[in-house]
Amino acid sequence: MPTVLVSGAGGPAGSSLGQQLAGRLVRGEETVSVGVDLTALDGTAFSRTAAAARADDPAYAPTMRSIVEQVRPDLVIPTVQDELPQVSVLRDVLAAAAAPGASVVVAGALASALAADKLLTMWTLAAAGVPVPAHAAASELDDTAAAVAWAGGPVVVKPRVSRGGRGVTVVENPSDLDWSDAGAGWIVQCFVDGPEYAPQVYRSPLTGRSTVVVLEKTLLKEGRVGNAAGAIRAPDGQTAEVAAVAVAAVEALDLVGPVDMDVRLDSTGSPYVLEVNGRFGALSAHAPELLDLVLDEWLRPP
Repeated sequence: MPTVLVSGAGGPAGSSLGQQLAGRLVRGEETVSVGVDLTALDGTAFSRTAAAARADDPAYAPTMRSIVEQVRPDLVIPTVQDELPQVSVLRDVLAAAAAPGASVVVAGALASALAADKLLTMWTLAAAGVPVPAHAAASELDDTAAAVAWAGGPVVVKPRVSRGGRGVTVVENPSDLDWSDAGAGWIVQCFVDGPEYAPQVYRSPLTGRSTVVVLEKTLLKEGRVGNAAGAIRAPDGQTAEVAAVAVAAVEALDLVGPVDMDVRLDSTGSPYVLEVNGRFGALSAHAPELLDLVLDEWLRPP
């Protein structure tokens, strides 16, 4: 039976993949799924789980390689945003420790590094002509008042490297954020106050063509920002501009495989890319065809 290893199994993206893989038939056989997280989890949809170190821990590479050697998966799917640069560098090492012909679903090292850093993402997309909000490193602005004055209105302040909605703050007044907590490791963006979408994109490593499913976020956990607490598939053809800008962003970053991103419309209906995650996202179950494509193109026949 094909074995698929998923990192970040306890997070929204990883647990969603675990549920999608449970009972899924690949080549007529049920898939064995292995979930990896900081601790071995109980009560998940995965066939089994294992524990690995954090992505920023020097022990990450040895523990991941050890797990792959033990499990011998046919496919490795990372879902933790800040581990993607490491996984990309370790791709050949992990593949060699896995089953013969195994694949690691990750883009190249440069693409993974650019997408893992929100400021580098914005610089790359802006240079390619992809619409993004005005942005700056927090260290370029003196305080919250200077940030609001620079933007001419509300700004979003968030860590350059983070997962989901962690640490995201909308700043409208000087009292909204202690600026001493922000620095070069944080990004400031003009706040785009319109409907938010989560395009789910798959770009083929074989053909370079992209498949897009546009999801509309119906509720955000933090009110005006944050992860989606609800989403629906947008009707085909009604969000063509959102789909087009999503594909342009993926191509500008040279990502392949599954990509999750946030796009908002401004008051004129123009779309702006807020951030890009070069991995499956928490909403991937709304677009199950992306996992089908990954299994079709990355899981090699025995």
